[in-house]
Amino acid sequence: MGTLYEKPHSDLPQDLKISIQDSFLLFPSQQTQRKSIFLSNIDQVLNFDVQTLHFFPCHKDFPPHVVADKLKNSLEKLLVTYDFLAGRLEMNPETGRLEIDCNGGGAGFAVASSECSLDEVGDLVYPNPAFGKLILNTMDILDKDDQPLCIFQVTSFSCGGFAIGTSTNHVTFDGISFKTFLENLAAVAAGKPLAIIPCMDRELLAARSPPRVTFPHPELLKLNTPLGQAEPNAPVFDLSKEELDFNIFKLTSTDISHLKEKAKSTHNTRVSGFNVVTAHIWRCKALSYEEIGQAMERVSTILYAVNIRPRLAPPLPAAYAGNAVLTAYASAKCKELEEGPISRLVEMVGEGAKRMSDEYARSVIDWGEINRGFPHGEFLISSWWKLGFEEVEYPWGCPRYSCPLVYHRKDIILLFPDIVDKNGVNVLVALPSKQMEKFEILFRKFLSL
Repeated sequence: MGTLYEKPHSDLPQDLKISIQDSFLLFPSQQTQRKSIFLSNIDQVLNFDVQTLHFFPCHKDFPPHVVADKLKNSLEKLLVTYDFLAGRLEMNPETGRLEIDCNGGGAGFAVASSECSLDEVGDLVYPNPAFGKLILNTMDILDKDDQPLCIFQVTSFSCGGFAIGTSTNHVTFDGISFKTFLENLAAVAAGKPLAIIPCMDRELLAARSPPRVTFPHPELLKLNTPLGQAEPNAPVFDLSKEELDFNIFKLTSTDISHLKEKAKSTHNTRVSGFNVVTAHIWRCKALSYEEIGQAMERVSTILYAVNIRPRLAPPLPAAYAGNAVLTAYASAKCKELEEGPISRLVEMVGEGAKRMSDEYARSVIDWGEINRGFPHGEFLISSWWKLGFEEVEYPWGCPRYSCPLVYHRKDIILLFPDIVDKNGVNVLVALPSKQMEKFEILFRKFLSL
C-alpha cells in the first residue's frame, strides 16, 4: 500500500542532448482588434509561468517535422480567437492593475531535437530536471519586457517520438481553460472547427461596486503595498532556497478505495477521491514537522483549488477562458489530525469546498479589490490529477503522458495521474530530509490502519 516511487537517480539521463533548431514568433492568421483585456482579481495574483509537457510516441503518418508545421499553422489560426495569447502583459499606471494589451506581438514557437530516443528518456512519470530543456521559457530575440505570454516547443527524439512543451503565463488560463485550449488546438490541427467556443468575458469575475467582503478570509494574506506599487512577480509562496529531498508516493486505485472505505465507516456518504487523498496528505504533512511532539496544539491550514464556474449564480460558462478557481482551506490542530478519524478530516476538506458559494466567491474577489494579497496557508495541494490533458486526441493520437514541469517547493504538493493506473495518483513531495523521513513513515502508517 502507498509505495514510495523507487527510481534511482543514476537511471535518469542528466542531459537529453537537445539542440534548438529554430525559434520564432507566431502571429494571428487574420488581423485582430487592438484592445486591452481586463484581468480579474483572481488573474492578478497569478503572474508567473506554468510549464507543461506532453510526450507522444512515434506515428508513421506524423513525423515530428509534420507535427511542428501543423502546430504552427493551427496556432496561427487559434490566435485569432485567443488573441490575448499574442498580446503582452502590462501594468495600467492609472489603476495599478495588470492588463493584457492585445497588440498582436505574437506567441513564441521553437523547434528542437534530442539525440535520445523516447525510451532512453526513461520513466516519464518521475520528473527529471533535464525535462527543463523541453520547454523554452523566453525568446532571446525579444527584450525582457516584450516576452510572449505563451511559448510552444516541439522536440523530436531520435526514435521519431516527440514532446510538445508549453510555457504559458498563468494569467491567461487555469488548468480547466487550458484543457479547452488544447482541445481546440487538436480540433484545428485536424481541420475541424473549434471543439468548444471559449467565453472571453473576464468582466464576469469583476468585483462588485462597491466591493463587499461578507466573510472572514483566513486563507488570504494581505500585503502592505499601496495600489499600483505591488511587485508584479511577487511569489504566492516563499521561494527561499533550502536543501530538499524529493519523492513521489504512489497511491494505487486500490489504496484510494481503501481510504474511501475507512472514511465512509462513520458516515455513509459519497467520498471523493480528491477529498480522501487530500485528507491523508494533510495529516502526514502537518505531523511531519520535527518539533511536532511539543506542538500538538499547533493549527495546520491546508489550501486547495476549487473550480467556481458551477458555483456562481448564475453559473459561469464552463468554457470561461480565464482563471476561475479559488483557494479553499481547511484548518485543524495537529492533535486532531493525529487522533481524529479520517472521516472527520475528509469532512473538513469537503467543508472547505462547500464553503465556496456564490456569495463567498464574490467576497473573495471583492477582498482582492480592497487588498493586495495572496492565498496563505501551511501548504497548497496543486492537483493535475483529473485535468485530463492526456485525454486530448490530436491527429497524431493522445499523449503517452502529460505532466507539469516540476520544481521543488516544500509548500506545494503536486498530484498528477499515473501512466498505467488511471484511477491511481502520484503524490509529489519535496521536504527537508528529516521531515521527509517522518512524512514517509506517517504516509504508510495511516494508510495501513
